[in-house]
Amino acid sequence: MRTGHEVWRAGKDFLYRSGRLLDRRRYEFHFEGGSKDSVLAALTAYQNEDGGFGSALEPDLRGPDSQPIPTEEALLILDELGGREPAVLSQIAGFVERSIRPSGGLPSAFFSVNGYPHAPWWETKDDTQGALNPTGRLIGLLLKHGAFDGKPWPDWLTQTMDFLWEKTASLGKADYHDWIQVLTFLEHAPDRERAAQELQRLKPLLLASGAIEFDPYAEGYVHPVLNWAPSPSSLCRSFFTKEQIDQHLDALVKTQQEDGGWNISFPAQSPAAEAEWRSYLTIKQLLILRAYGRLE
Repeated sequence: MRTGHEVWRAGKDFLYRSGRLLDRRRYEFHFEGGSKDSVLAALTAYQNEDGGFGSALEPDLRGPDSQPIPTEEALLILDELGGREPAVLSQIAGFVERSIRPSGGLPSAFFSVNGYPHAPWWETKDDTQGALNPTGRLIGLLLKHGAFDGKPWPDWLTQTMDFLWEKTASLGKADYHDWIQVLTFLEHAPDRERAAQELQRLKPLLLASGAIEFDPYAEGYVHPVLNWAPSPSSLCRSFFTKEQIDQHLDALVKTQQEDGGWNISFPAQSPAAEAEWRSYLTIKQLLILRAYGRLE
């Protein structure tokens, strides 16, 4: 098994050999003292005038139009950087406001996705209804980073919060993507007492749901322990034992490929999408390993 230094070096070489500019800038920020502005410049190249993000920031959505999922991804990258970028956050909040459906929430994808190459699971026949994914994380991260601080909540935000509380209360059989939306929303919801009660109620349901993959070497499109607890400070870290975390960290090291990157566990729709996903996944895995002290 590679040492921590060898894992880091191989991952770095992979990113500079094959990674997206955005992921190279993220690597430089996290590992080489690179500037936040360089990451923001690369990130906002994917942003449209309406404040949303597109242009394959989410590699399975190849079209230029703004879509909710890549806009969620932009917020996750902003979160890596510390989050408080008022201009970008304001633009994203404006996009979210204009995209809220009358029933509450944003759809997972707009109908316009069908006009460009996309993975089959993004084929969209109806975009008139809101969905938990990605509304929960969009709102949760906007709240976390103060997008609505210092001013009265607009009606659309109150409506969307009601939508998310209702979805949380009625959450039944759900996959990783819905669970992570609820968890992020509850982590940052202003009503801390209510959020704590919901987390206490949902924890045993999540652990028994089958959504968490406890086998560190399971194949296929699964979501192992470290997807839920990517750092020691993660909300779900307490759900797992040290032994479970260590087993999954060992597996992460062992599944690094000879070229220094990690492979995706789902079919890629094109060579370009696969390369971009591997780039995204490699910086993600390096950050997880560093967070747990495995690159030392």
